[in-house]
Amino acid sequence: MTKPLSMDIRERAMARLDAGETVRDVAEALSVAPSSVVKWSQRKRATGSAAPGKVGGHRPHKIKGDQAAWLRARMASGPFTPRGLVAELAERGLKVDYRTMWAFAHAGGSASKKPRWPVSRSGRTLPAIAYGGRHIRAAST
Repeated sequence: MTKPLSMDIRERAMARLDAGETVRDVAEALSVAPSSVVKWSQRKRATGSAAPGKVGGHRPHKIKGDQAAWLRARMASGPFTPRGLVAELAERGLKVDYRTMWAFAHAGGSASKKPRWPVSRSGRTLPAIAYGGRHIRAAST
C-alpha cells in the first residue's frame, strides 16, 4: 500500500482552493491527481483537517468469547462445513462471512480438505497421474 502524500502538499492545495483556484488548476500546479484534491477538500469539510486517516492496523476478530467457545465445541462434536457453521452462527445472532469462518476453523486446526486416498495397487486409476505426481504404471492393469 502506498503512503499518503505529505501534509505540506495537502495544506498548499487547501490554501490554493481557499484562494479561489479551481481543482484542476491546483492539481496541475502541485502535480497530483484532481481526484486527490477533491478528496482532501471533502475530508477538510467533514473533519476540519485534510490530514490522512489511519492506515493499517489490526482489526479485532468477530468470533470471540462465548461464541468462540461454542464454535470450538461444535467443530469438535462432528463433521461440519464452513457455510453450515456460518448459518448456525447466524441463528445464534452473530453474522459472519464464509472467509471469517474458514479463518477461524483453520487457525484452530479443524479445517481440512477431503482426505487423500492412496494410489490403487490393484488397478489403474484416473487420471494417469496419481496424487503426489507419481505416474501409474501401465502394467498394473
